[in-house]
Amino acid sequence: SFDGTPVSSLLFRPRAPAAAAVARVPLLVVIHGGPAAQARPSFSWRVQYAAAVLGIGVLVPNVRGSTGYGKTFMAADDGAKRDGAVRDVGALLDHVRAHVDWVDHTRVALKGGSYGGFMVLAACIRYGASHHIRCALETVGITNFVTFLENTSGYRRDLRRAEYGDERDADMRAFLLRLSPLTRAAELRTPLLVAQGMRDPRVPASESAQIVERVRGNGRACWYL
Repeated sequence: SFDGTPVSSLLFRPRAPAAAAVARVPLLVVIHGGPAAQARPSFSWRVQYAAAVLGIGVLVPNVRGSTGYGKTFMAADDGAKRDGAVRDVGALLDHVRAHVDWVDHTRVALKGGSYGGFMVLAACIRYGASHHIRCALETVGITNFVTFLENTSGYRRDLRRAEYGDERDADMRAFLLRLSPLTRAAELRTPLLVAQGMRDPRVPASESAQIVERVRGNGRACWYL
C-alpha cells in the first residue's frame, strides 16, 4: 500500500464469452464491512454474477483493519489511523492499473455496506476523478461518525467507540467530523445509489437520509432505495 504495508485482495476475472468481445473489462471493487471482517475465497453469487454473467472484473480487498492478518494489521485503522484504510483503496487501484492489463481502468465502480459504505463514500471523494470511479453503491453506510455513534443502538455504542474513537472527546469529535463523508459531500461527484433498511439497529436510517439529502442538494446524481 501507500506506506509499504502488504494488503491482499481477491481478483476475479470474467470468463469468455462474457469478456471475449472486448479487450478490457470494467472493474467492480467490493469493500467488506466490519471493519473487523475478512473477504475469503468462498462462493458469492453476487461476485459470480458480476464476473460470469455481466463480464465485469471484481476486486475484493482486505484493507487494513481486516481480520486474519494479525492484531497489528487489525488495529492499523483504529481511531485517528482511519484514513489509512481509504488510502489502501487508492493504492490497490494503482496496483491494478500497473499490473492487470485486462481491466479498463477508466471504468471503475465501488460497492460496500455498513463500514464498507463509509469506505465507498470516502474513496469516491478522494479518488473519484483521479481513478475514474464512474458509479458507486453504498448500503447502510456510515456517513457521519459522530451522528452514527450518537444514534447507533446503545448495546454496541462503546464497542464502536473503541474502533472509531470516542465522539465525546473534543479532539476526537473534530477528527471524526473531518473524516466523515457528510462533511465533504460537496466533493462527492460520483453517481450514487444508496440503500437502507429503515429499522436497522446498527447503522440508523438517518445516516443514509442525510447523505442523500446533501448530495442531491449539491445537484449530484443520487438514487435512494
